[in-house]
Amino acid sequence: MNIIGLDAKRIVRNRTGLGSYARTLVNDLAIAGADTLNLRLYAPDEGYDDLRAQVTAHPHVHFCYPTFCTPFSKMLAPFPSLQKSHWRSSAIVKDLQKDGVQLYHGLSGELPTGLRQAGIKSVVTIHDLIFLRHPEYYQWIDTKLYAWKFRQTIREADHIIAISQCTKRDIMQLGQVPEDKITVIYQSFAPRFEAQNLKPQTSDLYPQKYILSVGTIEERKNTLLAVKALPYLPENLSLLLVGRATEYAKEVRKYADHHGLGRRVLMRHDVSNDELPALYANAEAFVYPSRYEGFGIPIIEAISMGLPVVAATGSCLEEAGGPHSLYVHPDDAEGLAHAIRQVLSGAAGREERISQSRDYIRRFEGKDVAGQVMNIYHQLLGKK
Repeated sequence: MNIIGLDAKRIVRNRTGLGSYARTLVNDLAIAGADTLNLRLYAPDEGYDDLRAQVTAHPHVHFCYPTFCTPFSKMLAPFPSLQKSHWRSSAIVKDLQKDGVQLYHGLSGELPTGLRQAGIKSVVTIHDLIFLRHPEYYQWIDTKLYAWKFRQTIREADHIIAISQCTKRDIMQLGQVPEDKITVIYQSFAPRFEAQNLKPQTSDLYPQKYILSVGTIEERKNTLLAVKALPYLPENLSLLLVGRATEYAKEVRKYADHHGLGRRVLMRHDVSNDELPALYANAEAFVYPSRYEGFGIPIIEAISMGLPVVAATGSCLEEAGGPHSLYVHPDDAEGLAHAIRQVLSGAAGREERISQSRDYIRRFEGKDVAGQVMNIYHQLLGKK
């Protein structure tokens, strides 16, 4: 069996897109590569129990933690965060060699230095280059750090996986990476979003009719546009925003209250993985007006749960939602409302949109995605 190392920091610590991508891919690889792959998941610590538990138990999947065996790592012992960071950035290579790892996959746009020198093949998944394309959404120092890591990673990587054609174009343009070094492999969605007939009981916590938006409530996600669309929509229709709050969420709330929309805008920042599919299933439609994304996995989740989707133009969301979802300019509130009205219950063509969109997202099913990733592993390891 081939011994594959994977960066597991986001698996055990990230509750949003990067963590979901990593956990879903590992579970899919464990099934698809049951006879050929031994997966070793390298994390700087055990992280959160509930996230670690989302990786399905399998005899060929193992979590691995630092040994901190290098002299410099031992010197950093009084500073645990620096010690872990140093391990992920370079000292991990010693552990990979000790464990016989033949190929290492960076699942969140990063690779440690020294892989080539150690004779370990490498693959990196790059989700987006928003920090280069739209640095205004980041702190200045963060853009510099992310840019440095990106340059180092594309030099180290034997091959790059981009999660969309949009991200591939950005890597080629902003990183001057040749096209033949990049493969587009769309990310898959978790099986819990395949319960197409799930219909939860209604709750007093939620309105009878609502449109749903899922994702960190931050400026780039452009959530305020959905609030601005509400006055053009039926008064009995509310907006439910699910995601981690930022300072931008306060701006959204302030705007809603000031314009008499407060009772129609609900925010939830503590939704569990088990609860989220139910919120999809009970919604009227899904709205995702983000200005820029690497992919947009919530769109896939929504379609799988039987929702029509309205999203924004300008990045990769058309790739995620396909030709039967609707797209509007990220500054057009009236256009967004018009599109939402076209997909509400009872609207002509709604059920056809949902059915056709479900057919479209079959390309994102886990087994197919895992098979494509395995093909890259085998090509780099010299096996057909």
